[in-house]
Amino acid sequence: MESLKAQFSQQLTASGLPETIPEEIQNVVSAHWQQFIDNNPSFTLPDSLYSDKNDQLSPEVMDELIHCWAGSDFAAQQCIRYPEWLASLLENHDKLPEFAQTHPGRLQKALDVVENEQDLIKALRLYRNREMLRIIWLDLNRRVSMQETTAEMSALADACIDSALNWLYQDCCQTMGTPYGTNIPGEEPVPQKMVVLGMGKLGAKDLNLSSDIDLMFTYPCQGETRGCKKVITNQEFFIRLGQRLIKVLDCQSADGFVFRVDMRLRPYGSSGALAMSFAAMEQYYQDQGRDWERYAMLKARVVAGNILAGQLLLSQLRPFVYRRYIDFGSISALREMKQLIRREVKRKGMESNIKLGPGGIREIEFIIQSFQLIHGGRDRSLQERNLLSVLSTLLSKHYFSTDEASELKAAYIFLRNLEHAIQAIADRQTQDLPKNSEAQARVAFSMGQKDWSELLNTLEEHRRHVTTHFDAVIADPETTNTKESHSDQWEALWLDQLSEEEEQQLMAQEGFKDIEASRKRLISLRDGKAITRVRRQSRDRLDKFIPLLLRVAAQSSEPDTFLLRILPLIEAVLRRTAYLVLLIENPAALEHLGKLCIASPWIAEQIARFPALLDEFLNLGDLYNPPEKEALANELRQQLAHIPEDDLESQMEVLRHFKMAHVLRVTAAQVSGTLPLMKESDYLTWIAEVILDTVLAIAWRNLTEKHGMPQDADGHLCDPGFIIVGYGKLGGIELGPGSDLDLVFIHSGGTNKETNGPRAIDSTTFYTRLGQRIIHILTTQTPSGILYDADMRLRPSGSKGLLVNSFSYFEKYQKEEAWTWEHQALVRARVIAGDQALASMFDDLRSEILSQKRDVEKLRDDVVDMRQKMREHLGTKPTPSSVKNGEAFHLKHDPGGIVDIEFLMQFAVLRYSSQHPSLLKWTDNVRISEELETVGLLTHENAHQLREAYKTFRLSIHQKALQNEDPIAGEAIAESLRQNVIGVWRGCMDV
Repeated sequence: MESLKAQFSQQLTASGLPETIPEEIQNVVSAHWQQFIDNNPSFTLPDSLYSDKNDQLSPEVMDELIHCWAGSDFAAQQCIRYPEWLASLLENHDKLPEFAQTHPGRLQKALDVVENEQDLIKALRLYRNREMLRIIWLDLNRRVSMQETTAEMSALADACIDSALNWLYQDCCQTMGTPYGTNIPGEEPVPQKMVVLGMGKLGAKDLNLSSDIDLMFTYPCQGETRGCKKVITNQEFFIRLGQRLIKVLDCQSADGFVFRVDMRLRPYGSSGALAMSFAAMEQYYQDQGRDWERYAMLKARVVAGNILAGQLLLSQLRPFVYRRYIDFGSISALREMKQLIRREVKRKGMESNIKLGPGGIREIEFIIQSFQLIHGGRDRSLQERNLLSVLSTLLSKHYFSTDEASELKAAYIFLRNLEHAIQAIADRQTQDLPKNSEAQARVAFSMGQKDWSELLNTLEEHRRHVTTHFDAVIADPETTNTKESHSDQWEALWLDQLSEEEEQQLMAQEGFKDIEASRKRLISLRDGKAITRVRRQSRDRLDKFIPLLLRVAAQSSEPDTFLLRILPLIEAVLRRTAYLVLLIENPAALEHLGKLCIASPWIAEQIARFPALLDEFLNLGDLYNPPEKEALANELRQQLAHIPEDDLESQMEVLRHFKMAHVLRVTAAQVSGTLPLMKESDYLTWIAEVILDTVLAIAWRNLTEKHGMPQDADGHLCDPGFIIVGYGKLGGIELGPGSDLDLVFIHSGGTNKETNGPRAIDSTTFYTRLGQRIIHILTTQTPSGILYDADMRLRPSGSKGLLVNSFSYFEKYQKEEAWTWEHQALVRARVIAGDQALASMFDDLRSEILSQKRDVEKLRDDVVDMRQKMREHLGTKPTPSSVKNGEAFHLKHDPGGIVDIEFLMQFAVLRYSSQHPSLLKWTDNVRISEELETVGLLTHENAHQLREAYKTFRLSIHQKALQNEDPIAGEAIAESLRQNVIGVWRGCMDV
């Protein structure tokens, strides 16, 4: 003890502490040390703790002790009162963070000797205080991150609540009987256990050093107790149990408390029953749940009791918290909550509160949780409880920029560390900045700041960032100064307060040209029967939106087109006007929606059919920048990760919305001129590839769970032994906005081999069902439509053939039975998804088939004959009016069109690939033409002419598709390109 005392005296007195430590800190630590010596004169440490022969503790350990005692009177007092705890801390110095993972077991060991409630109260407090000493030591010395501190605090609370509940439940069952009940008529009642829900920071595993714990008590079902003479209801039992649990955790004893308990978030608040059944909870939130309760339930988590039952309850309550669609209807409620926060911030004295004051913790929580409430219903990745985890997801989903997310994260971590520094001093729940100089110096020291002034400067910078982002989120609707003078008139027009002449005059003055058609369409909405059946709230939203729509339309390049193409969307959402709130809140989104609808009626129709696509307009940067294939795959994987694997209906909805949203992005970029034709097709093809890969995985998982895995001919398990081959535009990487998919399914399963599951079936049947399941997922009509039309007619024997063919049969068919046109189709075939080994076999077979030496004259005759049949069946049938108007050229099927170019490429591959294998590398027409030019089979001039015609015609077809027009062009417009193609065709095919 003497050597220890000497060392401490040297380092822990005002004269011996390093000069860098402020005088106030020296005084605090020295006072603690003197009290420690006075109270524990015979205290010694094990020899193993000394780092050298001079009996000196390492400087690192001494520095940590100084930081701990300087920052926390509570920690110092625990060391003084229980010096053996200090000895244990020092002895286990390097292993201190590891104890965070073992609370349940260590606490249960401490409670094994408990015989009555008083013993329980004491044991819990001693365990809590000892662990708090360790946690504070680690936190103030920054040996763990803020997130690790809050996670361990939450784990400590979970263990204390659960251990106390288990002990009290057994004790209550002995004195009051065991509660029994069942929710299934006719079933025998079973014992019931309480479920404890943790709310707020406890629910989010984000508990601070001296936080209340917000709890709710619930139980599965009504019933009554058994095993005692006096029978009571389950509710009475669990209310009494809850009261005892609160007392055990919350009451102040000589050893302090465990956790302060707050029950005010339960249904009906302080006036509600302390414990409610699941059914009563569900009924309450369904009938009376308020917006702030949705906000609170975001973080609800089962922390003790019957965990599985509690998780079932939370899943049943999830629709209350997260609306099925994007919940723009909650914006007004969130804005009201924001105004309440602002008003409270302005209260006198709030400036010093780092939680409730300006730029404080609560504002960061509001920013993050607002996005969860609005988008969490559809984007399940946002259904997280922990704030920083949600922030990371919001960044990855581009709701925030990197700078915004970084500023919020840095501010949150700083504020939470500062909160801990303030609370650690006396183990007191406070978020107010200290006012006396000693406490200020201690907090600055704990935060690693030079002095209090430096800390305040850093704090002010973080607060400023938070306030900026807080002001921006759920901001008041933007206003525009342009033509504002007529905003009242637009409202008067919509509310039928103007004469017909005044309405026409206003529309003419504001730039409408086809006034009669636009006005008639608008009036049909205003005076129609549909609008009389909407709810009051919906009508109010409509009355607010239409004048805004008319004002923005008047400012557009084509007001009439804007209005006429947007109104079907308005009619489609009359019963779901929350979608209009998005556009009210974001006039910039409305302007961009108008631009796209003016540019493309196809886009307008898609959004009117599927209003959920409006969500894409929240982030205009992403709208015009579709992601690359890897990012697409990652996004789809994340969206599906939050859906149970057996919920096929929800998976199909996610797939459909994913496709629609990303096709919208591609078409938006295309019509805005930011995406070249070839890149557009690349993106649309990537979307299909990612979806097909996922659909195969879903279908495979569904079937293997039932039947096990199929076997190949050698008895080896196939995984999956199946490929999806894309033909046509999909194979050629040339998909357009509304293209269907030409598919062929091939497997490598063995004949007469069965799957290895409990419900075994033969492999051929398995793969047939796999193909059927894929088609089902692709083509079933759901509320969001279909994924893709799938065309399977290019499989062996066409519509008469098997849906799924074995590789051996496919090979035999291609070699012995396939027509020339089927080999032409194979030129544009490639594997899209499935087994890599089988894909390699397919590629080898394709090369073998295409590179066969052929009778050139027969090949030419077959190709020309097939081309002529297609022209007769699919080409234009000129009418007098089409000829008169110069619109008689079908861009795809008429002579000189796209199919001529495709047939030329296919003919060349079939004729020359035996001599030039490099022709087999590509499946798209542009790169095949480039390869033909490289090997000298096409002149530079002819190759260039074909590519220019091909790209021009394809671009025109895409543009016409977005205008809902047939792919027929004015002959004069395409004449020169067309004649170039015809010239090359004659040179190659008519010889």
